[in-house]
Amino acid sequence: MGIIWSLIVGGVAGWLAGQFMKGSGYGLLVNILLGLLGGFVGNLVFGLLGLDATNLIGRIICATVGAVLIIVLARAVRK
Repeated sequence: MGIIWSLIVGGVAGWLAGQFMKGSGYGLLVNILLGLLGGFVGNLVFGLLGLDATNLIGRIICATVGAVLIIVLARAVRK
């Protein structure tokens, strides 16, 4: 997948994770970073479960789940 698509998926996934987790907004750049990191974490978690994201919607879901996990971990460490 190209860099532009990765940024788009990352931005959408980061925004969705922010909507699910309700709290202070992170801004566009941090949302994209959360989505990109979330894609990595999501692929790892889904891979351990034997699942694979093969299309755009699957990649967005996978990255969103990963970004939510990152937000949960960050909030737990912060407290």
